[in-house]
Amino acid sequence: MSIGELSDTLVWGAATAYAVAFVAFAIDLARLADARGVVARERALAKVGGGAVESAEAGVVAGADPGEPAGRRRRAAGIAMAVTVLGLGFHLVAAVLRGIAAGRVPWANMYEFTMIGTLVAVGTFVALTRWRDVRFLGSIVLGLAVLALGLAIAVFYLPADPVQPVLDSYWLVIHVSIATISSGLFTVSFAASALQLLKDSRDSGSVRVGGPRWRSLDALPPARDLEALSFRITAVGFVLWTFTIMAGAVWAEHSWGRYWGWDPKETWSFVVWVIYAAYLHARTTAGWSGRRAAWFVIIGFAAVLFNFTGVNLFFQGKHTYAEV
Repeated sequence: MSIGELSDTLVWGAATAYAVAFVAFAIDLARLADARGVVARERALAKVGGGAVESAEAGVVAGADPGEPAGRRRRAAGIAMAVTVLGLGFHLVAAVLRGIAAGRVPWANMYEFTMIGTLVAVGTFVALTRWRDVRFLGSIVLGLAVLALGLAIAVFYLPADPVQPVLDSYWLVIHVSIATISSGLFTVSFAASALQLLKDSRDSGSVRVGGPRWRSLDALPPARDLEALSFRITAVGFVLWTFTIMAGAVWAEHSWGRYWGWDPKETWSFVVWVIYAAYLHARTTAGWSGRRAAWFVIIGFAAVLFNFTGVNLFFQGKHTYAEV
C-alpha cells in the first residue's frame, strides 16, 4: 500500500469514526432532554401537591448541564468525544500523509480543501469543548463532517500529484490554508446559529417544532448563548477571510499581473466577505439579534459552500485549473 492509499484509507476511517460520534451525540442530546423532562414533570407535580422538588433536582447536576443525571456520567457524550478525537487523529495523519505523497501542502484541489476544511471544523469543535461544554454542537458538526468527507471521496477525489507550476508558490501555503481555516470556523458558527434558530422557534412557539423528534432541543443552552457563541466564532472567521482575500490579491498580482479581475472565485469570495461584514456590523451597531442575526450566518455559510462547490463546478475562470 502506497502512502497515498494509506491516506485515503485513513480518511475513510475518520469518516466512519465521525459517523459513530454523530449517532452518540444525538443519543446524548435525547437523554439530556429526557432527564430535563423528568425534572419539569416533578416540579409541576410538586407545585400541585405543595411538596418540595428536592427529589427531582437531586437527579440533576447543577451548573451548565441541568439535564445531566447526578452520579452518572453522560456515557453517550463520553463515547462520542472519544470517537471524535480518534477520528480527528486519523484525519490529521491522513492529511499529513497526503502531503507527503503529493510532495506539497495538502490543499491544492477540491478533495484536499474539503479534507482540510473538515479537519479544521472538527478540530475547532474539539478545542471549544476544552474551553466550555459545547458538546451539543457535536451532532451538527460531525454530521456535516461525514457528509463533506463522503462528498470528497465520492465526487472530488483526485490522486496525490504535484501541483501545476503556477500554483507552486509559497502563497499556496498562506492563501489557501487561511481560507480553509476560516471555512472550518464558519462551519462551526453555522452549527450554533442553526441550533439557535430551532431553539428560539421552539421556545417562542412562532414555528411548530414539537413532538418527541425535537425533544433534544430542550437540552440546548438558551438561544442567546448560542447566538453569542456563533458571533464570536464568526468574528474570528471573518478576520481570517479578510486576510484570505488580501493574500489572494497579492498572489494574483504575482501570477497574473493584476490584483483583482472579478474572476468568479474572486467575486464570490467578496460576496462572502460582504455578507459576514454586514452581519457583524448589524449585530454590533444596529442592534440586530435573535433570528435575524442567525439567518445572516446561515446565508453567509451557504455563500461559502457555493463559493467552494458551485463556482468551481459551474463557472470558468482563472481558478478553474486549481480545482479549489
